Amino acid sequence: MTLPHSDLLKLKRWNTPTVYNGWEQITKSDIAADAFNLEETRDFMPQMGPMVGYAVTLVVEPSNRHHKSKANAWNEYRRYVAEKPGPKIVVIQDLDKPRVIGSFWGEVNSNAHRALGCVGTITDGAIRDLDEMTNAGFKAIARRLCVGHAHVTPVRWGCEVEVYGRVVKPGQLIHADKHGFMVIPAEDEAALLDAALFMDGNECNTVIAAARDSSAAGQAETLDKLAQAGAAFQRAAKQKFDRTGEW
Repeated sequence: MTLPHSDLLKLKRWNTPTVYNGWEQITKSDIAADAFNLEETRDFMPQMGPMVGYAVTLVVEPSNRHHKSKANAWNEYRRYVAEKPGPKIVVIQDLDKPRVIGSFWGEVNSNAHRALGCVGTITDGAIRDLDEMTNAGFKAIARRLCVGHAHVTPVRWGCEVEVYGRVVKPGQLIHADKHGFMVIPAEDEAALLDAALFMDGNECNTVIAAARDSSAAGQAETLDKLAQAGAAFQRAAKQKFDRTGEW
């Protein structure tokens, strides 16, 4: 399924940990294993805030010059990207990692993909032309910066990829920011926004409010208020989702 664009815009207003807090209340997945990147990522455009979109996937190997001999690889790959519903996030598995040989991304590719409905990328390889990519409005989460492109060309696309220890399939909904990224199971998409909004409000109305209101109180009073607020938080989550919230 794909969510209404209005829901995606609303999800983009929240950071990825907030979206996770809602997601863990509604999912049947193993929240310890099936949620987010297992290796550290780097957001090169944190000032752009979160990005939300559906995965289009690609495998590259910039060190291997023989891939460039494949006829029409670029045209076929771009046609694949263009045909998928947006907004889209390009998820790239770089077969050269951890040794980075060249960058798929730069000023040209970021502008071209922006024209095809892509809002950014998650790559376990490199990017270059950082200022120019930012100017294109194309967000990048990547392993590092790089000077050259080497023999970069599309190798495989529309396939399952693994980046930062997380398997990503084409068409999966992704929420990503400076903290990392989440890959949302299809069955959890419809309830995700409501759950994230509820859990954020639940925190603000209970445990966070109690902590702020107790700043001038004595230690005994503060402990009592925090315990009461924690219990209220748990009750609200259980009533909403019929399960125990965590904080």
